[in-house]
Parts: sequence; structure tokens; C-alpha cells
Amino acid sequence: MTQVVIVSFGADREYEFAVAAADMAGMGKEDARTWLADEFDALECTPSNPMGKVLVLDMILNVAKYGGEARFRDPGEWARRFAVAAAVALPRPVIRIDVPNFIVG
Repeated sequence: MTQVVIVSFGADREYEFAVAAADMAGMGKEDARTWLADEFDALECTPSNPMGKVLVLDMILNVAKYGGEARFRDPGEWARRFAVAAAVALPRPVIRIDVPNFIVG
């Protein structure tokens, strides 16, 4: 099954990644969560929950936000890895990450 990950930074600023099952091979949910958590820390993201508990949706949104649009506009290994981690963490056919509105749909 192929999943689609769309990272949106506003109108006409959407970046789409097709993630095939082969892309996700070898990455389990815990691996995806670890990668997102490591990036969350490396990018010095601010938790949206004041209690300190960081949910996977918060990690996905913050890593996209703090990672910056340029990483998605000129997609390299980091953007690809982000898309795979998001697809593994949220097994849905289409994942839309709306950075300005801080929504995953």
C-alpha cells in the first residue's frame, strides 16, 4: 500500500511525498517515534502541551515546523525520512500536515 504525506506551509506551498511499503520496510512504529523524538530534540522544538507529555502528532507537527519549509521544498534524505516516519506512525492512506494551522488530517 502506498501512503501519501502532504506537508503544507500555506496555499501553493504544499509538498507531497508518496511512501511505498518498501520505503517503510525495516521501520516499525517505535523506530518512527524514536526518529521523530530525536529530531524534535535536535531542532529544539517547544512542546505544545505544558504538562510536558509529547504526543506523536505534536512531534510530527513540530518537526515539520521547526525543520522548515526549505527542507521540503528541496527534498533530500531528511524530508524523505520525515515522510516515512510520519507514514509509519500514522497508518492512513493520506496524511496532511498543515503547519500554519497546526493540524494533522
